[in-house]
Amino acid sequence: MFTTAWTASPQLPSEGFTPNWSREGFWRQSLRQTVTPTASGGRIRVRLSHTYGTSPLRIAGATIARTTTGAGIAPGSLRRLRFGGADEAVVPARGQTVSDPAELPVTAGEPLTVTLYFATATGPTTFHAQAFTHSHRGDGDLLDHTDGTRFDAVTESWYVLSAVEVDAHRTDGIALLGDSITDGFGSTPGAGRRWSDALARRTARPVLNAGIGGNLLLNDSAWYGERAVHRLRRDVLDHHGVNTLVVLLGLNDIGFSEINEQPTYKPAPIVEAAELIAGHRELLRQARGLRVIGATLLPFAGSDHWGEHAARVSREVNTWTRESGEYDTVVDLGRLLADPADPERLHPAYDFGDHLHPQDKGYEVMAEAVAAVL
Repeated sequence: MFTTAWTASPQLPSEGFTPNWSREGFWRQSLRQTVTPTASGGRIRVRLSHTYGTSPLRIAGATIARTTTGAGIAPGSLRRLRFGGADEAVVPARGQTVSDPAELPVTAGEPLTVTLYFATATGPTTFHAQAFTHSHRGDGDLLDHTDGTRFDAVTESWYVLSAVEVDAHRTDGIALLGDSITDGFGSTPGAGRRWSDALARRTARPVLNAGIGGNLLLNDSAWYGERAVHRLRRDVLDHHGVNTLVVLLGLNDIGFSEINEQPTYKPAPIVEAAELIAGHRELLRQARGLRVIGATLLPFAGSDHWGEHAARVSREVNTWTRESGEYDTVVDLGRLLADPADPERLHPAYDFGDHLHPQDKGYEVMAEAVAAVL
């Protein structure tokens, strides 16, 4: 039996927050990506997503190995990934493919590197915009290249790779469904300091990060992924071994209508608390059978999401989350991370600097609070 040990939620090819290769795709290039599994096992397989592809995606070859530094891998750990016994794979348009299991002992918390070679043009590629770790690209077939020196381009996104699974019989996995706060914006890139990383270290349980920066509970976005009520099955329920779901969503639904400078989601609908509560209830309906933990929205006064309407709706949604009894458990992150001098603002010790996202210390506090109610 295989358990999902790492995930990245697929997104439509787009310009995203930082420069990436999703729209141009790959041709006669190798792509090397680093992931950190949160469960151990003796065999491993990967899931490749072509969710937003319009024609078949051809993978000319794939390998997996233990990570050293940068794009380097440990030579003795290199394993070929096969698909139905073949070295090559064709991922159908709007579909996915899972590799055959590879014999490679995996330890939770130790990074692995997956390399894909694209011999033919991929076209725009399904990706995850914000990885907060480096992915590397190089010309030609570099599947077996160990020191990484021929990978000469870098990005901070993941492409095609959507899950890593290990042969561990675990049924205690925790999935985190959220937006940029769950995705890890504000954490130190490459350091494993997102709150999902901190939670995995604290609990020694599989933790699946199903955050997408900018994601909304109720509406789709070209940049920020499908609405959470639509993607819950794909990004959480269809993964193996999950028994707990933590929901931290709604801040962008509330706040995007307050933003004037960045037209990334315009016109933004003005959302009322009753609509968001209905969205949360739909998540609860779909997740029936899991233990579902509701998290209150973090304070965000002073940010570009803040305004009179956003302030009122966020208070109403947080009150419902705390008092309705509809979630199995509530973790009150909104109060925990608040500035005692102004409870509608993030505590300065946790603020990344935009008054919206925590930094490493704030994410540790979030992980500690969630771990305490598991």
